Amino acid sequence: MKRSGASIIFINGRREVLLLLRDDKPDIPCPNMWDLPGGHVDEGESPEACIVREMHEEIETDVSGCRLHAVYDFPDRIEHIFLMPFEAETESIPLHEGQQLRWFAEHELKELRLAYGFDLVLENFFASTRNL
Repeated sequence: MKRSGASIIFINGRREVLLLLRDDKPDIPCPNMWDLPGGHVDEGESPEACIVREMHEEIETDVSGCRLHAVYDFPDRIEHIFLMPFEAETESIPLHEGQQLRWFAEHELKELRLAYGFDLVLENFFASTRNL
């Protein structure tokens, strides 16, 4: 059985998404790459509970009002993608994992090295919301 993950797309009023720069440690997967905030779903935990727990641990942010946006069946995992509007300057967000947080516009994403196949997730997200 594949493992499960839960990640979140934070979107602000400028249609930018919040990404996390992963730590630059050679012993972790995808070091020094940009990533959606999130993590692994623990045994017996729902994806919804996971994203709430992970965002509390990583950035001290309550995401209990987020909604499920999509589910991706990647070769290595089932990824639950949540969505939540969010307005904050990155300097004001406590960061307990990773090197930094940064807001990115859609056109900036093509230049990034994104972890875990999230380039496809964000491409699909922007395509699905373009006419909203």
